[in-house]
Amino acid sequence: MVPKIYRNQRFAYPDENEGKQSGVLVLLYEKEGQVHLPLIQRPEYEKGAHSGQVSFPGGKLEPQDANLTETALREAHEEVGVLPQTVTVIGSLSKLYIQPSGFWVLPTVGYVSAPPSFVPDQHEVAEVLTTTLEHLNHPDTIKEVEPRSDMPKFPYFDVDGRVVWGATAMML
Repeated sequence: MVPKIYRNQRFAYPDENEGKQSGVLVLLYEKEGQVHLPLIQRPEYEKGAHSGQVSFPGGKLEPQDANLTETALREAHEEVGVLPQTVTVIGSLSKLYIQPSGFWVLPTVGYVSAPPSFVPDQHEVAEVLTTTLEHLNHPDTIKEVEPRSDMPKFPYFDVDGRVVWGATAMML
């Protein structure tokens, strides 16, 4: 899901253990014979690098967090009401650097045994979206968007008419 123009380029990023750190939760659950996962649409806000975008539940590392997996679980609880003790952590994906916000993000993959009842925090979540792995794997789901006229086209996933691009698309 990296734009073609960037695929063979190398970039200088800060060391992945330095700088701002965050964690997101890729939460899997079975429903009607398919594997589902939630995404959230962030509210629109002024001067935000990720304003209005679709992402996984998650956020920045706080002093009380023992590690980024704990960050992901805490943030998922705060943002969509998923109780950390109901999540079986499977593992994590590779860390990804988010240039616009300057964060390193660790995606934690977890599983819940029953479909969760999402309770979105109105200040942090405009809407909870759910999709299936089958939908994401369908060729018609992947499209291209040009975010601004001075930027190249970026591939994205179309989830219920929403654009899932950038770091979230790369994690998917």
